[in-house]
Amino acid sequence: MIDRDGDLVPREGMTDEEIDQVVRVMESLRRWHDAAARMSEASERYMKLNRTDMRAIRFLIAAHNQALTVTPGALSEYLRISSAATTKMLDRLERGGHIVRSPHPSDRRALAITVTDHTRHDARETVGRQHARRFAVAAALTPDEREVVARFLDALAATGELDGDLVD
Repeated sequence: MIDRDGDLVPREGMTDEEIDQVVRVMESLRRWHDAAARMSEASERYMKLNRTDMRAIRFLIAAHNQALTVTPGALSEYLRISSAATTKMLDRLERGGHIVRSPHPSDRRALAITVTDHTRHDARETVGRQHARRFAVAAALTPDEREVVARFLDALAATGELDGDLVD
């Protein structure tokens, strides 16, 4: 434990067994985080794309599945990168045969970005199969267990909000 003396994490009222259980949860989260990072890195290597490129591809596939038109601006906003960085990324993805730029169906001033069938298939075979295995794990839980896990993960995600304690 990093906080052996309890300066940061108060543990009064907790039994040794309860503390051990919390530590086990934290260790399980670390193992999941490590496994998720390895899976992401493997997908990136297989697809020959960097992390931002993969996020863009996933966004484009999700948009395709919902019959939504994606513009460079929407992609830039989603990825939280500049329009110049978006243009460079789109150039790279187009050269790699991952995306197609075409005229927007209703706005003559805009472009529509779509993912190619080949890339959509490759993503399905890698990332899609990983997600299917994760879904099966969650589906194996009871409804009450899923609610507890979701509530826990949402609360954990909220701890990542910047609150002024971190310095850039």
